[in-house]
Formats: sequence, structure tokens, C-alpha cells
Amino acid sequence: ELARRIRKVNIFARAVPEQKLRIVNALRANGEVVAMTGDGVNDAPALKAAHIGIAMGGRGADVARESAGLVLLDDDFSSIVAAIKLGRRIYDNIRKTMAYILAVHVPIVGLSTIPVFVPDWPLFLLPVHVVFLELIIDPACSLVFEAEAGEPGLMRRPPRNPSERLFNRNMVAISLLQGVVVLLVILGLLLFSDTPGRSDENTRRVFAFVALVTANLALILTNRSWTRSIFSMLREPNRALRWVLVGAVAGLCLILSLPFFRDLFHFSTPRPANLLLCVAAGFLGVLWFEVLKLVKSRRRQAKR
Repeated sequence: ELARRIRKVNIFARAVPEQKLRIVNALRANGEVVAMTGDGVNDAPALKAAHIGIAMGGRGADVARESAGLVLLDDDFSSIVAAIKLGRRIYDNIRKTMAYILAVHVPIVGLSTIPVFVPDWPLFLLPVHVVFLELIIDPACSLVFEAEAGEPGLMRRPPRNPSERLFNRNMVAISLLQGVVVLLVILGLLLFSDTPGRSDENTRRVFAFVALVTANLALILTNRSWTRSIFSMLREPNRALRWVLVGAVAGLCLILSLPFFRDLFHFSTPRPANLLLCVAAGFLGVLWFEVLKLVKSRRRQAKR
């Protein structure tokens, strides 16, 4: 009866400790995400039972602080809002990072293993190529996505389901699909390069590597947001992203232009037209995801 009637009640006055505990449990029974604030011994049972107990650090009793999961050092309730906003941003950025990691390693694994089963194909990715790619991937995971600001409407979302997994099926499926599409586009590029004048081993390796580096950067850009396009996200400041993009492009230019690095990476001298084709192929692999984001955005606007 309490769980049924509590949905229409907003204020409870003069509640004793056991009643506070009953209120928290009734709200939880209705599927609500419950936060409880308190500063005294009488609040300790409810603080412990809530999803998140928030105790006052200045005037709160020791029992309340020990029972709570969060302590406000300045006893300022606005700190709760700031903490929720920060937590939601961190949660989103972890998901973006993992989506990118799953996506980018699919073409790397594919280009490393598929030539083993195709007799006429050379190994397109050698250890030095993988090292260069990881020099882009690691800063992107630890710096770029960590520095991303919160999504628009971050604080207008309802609480997520506590039983929801961090990596659900939809996220994993889309991430893997991103990687598979990039891999298929690069494989198509390699089939195209298997023509007279382009069929030597080092030339085809240039095709694969430049397309893969471009696709890597495109995956970073598109996974910065699963709701906004690459072009809209370019207007969002992210100093770490700038350094990663500049460093990756500069490193790629050095490798392709200096004979020492070309020999180290087993590359031939590339033609400008072929490089433009590889760059276009790299961005083509993420084009479908940008279209998907656009369609979903228009659907949300139509519902509003």
C-alpha cells in the first residue's frame, strides 16, 4: 500500500528513522533511483539503504558519514548536481572510448590475419605499422575521449537502469559494425589496387596503411558523439584531439616523404592521386554511421 500511494506524495514530515527506511525501500520497490541526504544518527539506516547515501561532512555525525556513499565536505547541495553531471560525463566518455577501441581493432586484426589465408597477398601490416597505429590509439583513449565535454541535455536525462550493463548489445554491435565496414572498404581498396601499375607489394601496403590511419582518425572523430555529426563536433574544443590529429598527420607525412622511413615501413613512393583515394576510403568507412546519427536526430526532433 505504501509503495502504491508513495507515487503521489512529495513531502513527508516528522518521519522517524524506521519510517525513513520504509520510504526509501518503497521508492526502490517502484523502480526509482533513490538518493538520500542526511546528517544525523537517525538518517543512517536510510542512507545505507538508498542507492546513494549523501551525508553532510561539516555538521554530519560520524555514523551518517560512515553509512553514506558520498560525503559533502562543504555541506552545499549544489555539489550533488555537479557530482551527478561529472559522473554522467565520465560514464559517457568511458562508453565512447570502449566503442572506439572495439571498432578500430577490427580492421587491424583483419588486415593482419586475412593475408595469411590468401596466398597471393603480402602481409600488409608489419610490427612497425601496428606500433605507429598504437601511438595514435593510446593517446586517443587516455586523452581525447577523457577530455570530451558532456553531451547536450546531459542533466535532463532520466536515471539509467541500475541493472543496465556498461557495454550493452547495441553499443557492442554498432562498434563492431563500424570496424567491419572500415575493414571491408580497405579490402575493396586493396582489390582495386591489385591492377597493373599498382600491384607491387610495397605500393599495396601504402594503400592499406594510409587508408587505415585515415579510418583510425575518422573513428576518433565520429565516436566523440553518438548523436552529433563530425562537423558539429569539430566546433567543440578539445585540445588533446588537436594534438593527436596534428601528430598523426605529421607522422604520416614524414613516413611517406622521407626515404629512410619509407624503407623502414616497406613503402614505395606514393602518387598524390592514390593518397587522395586512400584518404577518401578511410572516411568512407564511417560515412554510414554519420548518416545513422542524422536519421536518429531527425526522428528525435519529429517526436518533440
